[in-house]
Amino acid sequence: MTQLGIIVAYLALLLVLGVVASRLSRGTSRDYMLASHSIGPVLLLMSLFGTTMTAFALVGSTGQAFLAGVGVYGMLASASGIIHSLCFFLIGVKLWAIGRRCGHMTQIQFFRDRLQSDTVGLLLFPILVLLVISYLLLGVVASGTVVSSVTAGAFESQGWFADYGHGVPPSLASAVVCMVVMTYVFLGGMRGTAWANAFQTCVFMVLGVLTFVTIANGLGGTDSFLENLKIATAQVSQEKLSMPKSGPAIFFSFLLIPLSVAMFPHVFQHWLTARSAKAFRLSIVVHPIFIMIVWLPCVLIGVWASSPAAGLPADIHLRPNTVLSAMVQQFAGPVLAGLLTAGILAAIMSSLDSQFLCLGTMFTEDIVAHYGYKDRLDDRRTVQLARLFIVSMVVLTYVLSLLLPGSVFNLGLWSFSGFTGLFPLVFAAIYWRRLTAAGAMASVIAMAGTWLALFIRSKMVDSKHYGFPEKALSEAIGIPTMLPVMTIFIASSVALVVVSLLTRPPSEETLKRYFPGKS
Repeated sequence: MTQLGIIVAYLALLLVLGVVASRLSRGTSRDYMLASHSIGPVLLLMSLFGTTMTAFALVGSTGQAFLAGVGVYGMLASASGIIHSLCFFLIGVKLWAIGRRCGHMTQIQFFRDRLQSDTVGLLLFPILVLLVISYLLLGVVASGTVVSSVTAGAFESQGWFADYGHGVPPSLASAVVCMVVMTYVFLGGMRGTAWANAFQTCVFMVLGVLTFVTIANGLGGTDSFLENLKIATAQVSQEKLSMPKSGPAIFFSFLLIPLSVAMFPHVFQHWLTARSAKAFRLSIVVHPIFIMIVWLPCVLIGVWASSPAAGLPADIHLRPNTVLSAMVQQFAGPVLAGLLTAGILAAIMSSLDSQFLCLGTMFTEDIVAHYGYKDRLDDRRTVQLARLFIVSMVVLTYVLSLLLPGSVFNLGLWSFSGFTGLFPLVFAAIYWRRLTAAGAMASVIAMAGTWLALFIRSKMVDSKHYGFPEKALSEAIGIPTMLPVMTIFIASSVALVVVSLLTRPPSEETLKRYFPGKS
């Protein structure tokens, strides 16, 4: 009950933050969706980092490190630190400048205007919404699992609670977390989201380090932290301390996953909140350091969890999403366990809020306002529509989380693979004058078709180690098996280039607008 009380108090604090942010709102739709472009460098850094550090980074990485070993850090964290900063510099600053100059509020507005095509917007909208929902599932599934695991034993009643170790059922915990996030996004908009992200980033970084130190000291048992690190690591099998035996093709295809950040609609929206281009400098420099601070402890905790000294249940490999919370429960007292769980939830919720808000913005700006209702909507009605769509997406995501409670790590890989498949589109739209609307549509269709085909072949997340080409085909054609993201990325890129070269180039008027000073 102590852990549960601390979690409830933390959720209540977030609601208060949303109420305060709503009181400072300027009442306009641009303020609700973009905080009136008033976000400075520190708040931009904290909100960007908070929204990119999801359940995938904490719960997913710990569970995967428990199963596969320390190589998880090399496959994703080290690459993410560098590639995310490159995307902020090469993509984010450019899109911020174009968005401010052309008045864009969403990605679809940018692509529709750049390519002079409504069809591109109609094609992108459902695909981006579905990919964002798949991303949202990570947080919703993980939040329920974490709260349920940490509160085990809080209730003595039989029945529903007894089925989950007398703790809060995951479905109930997920529902409460969704309601809290929805409420402060509903009230505070982007300003409340940015504040909540900054606050929660501080919370999960500080408490994450505290979690790491506490678990290391619990495993080591001495007064020296460094000595405890050595003892905890020495108890792990050598297999978990070496790189995975998946081969270089799988390893290098992991490097494509971080490119997905360039096409996250919620990250695009955070980019546009920046006060100036100079606000990006701090994020570009500090983001890789923050990633190391968060990912390294989570991966090491997962590796340590695989040793007999951790004392985890023998069947926990069937529930990798619970490894982090199980370690917290095992080595921290009730008060500290509650605080550490609040830190885990902070990381999860700092992504959920931005994603829900971006869906509301896309619906009002790209569908309602664009297709005939812009002149009939004042700021109050625009904000109301955004809020209603957010509520509907929260409900839909929650229902899907009950139907697809898969591994957080595997759910994340599939979601990111789809966004990575759209990276060639955003890169070409900014840097390649020859990109055409037909080429863009071909790229999106190729990405969606390839993603769906491979997702179905993988038995829809059930297959934990799915790669393409499959073993028999790989041996027949002599191409090594890779992650599906590689096939998706190649199909999208080839379709974009070939179709663009075969179709009529964009008008000079459009090119002058998006490539000023170039002939």
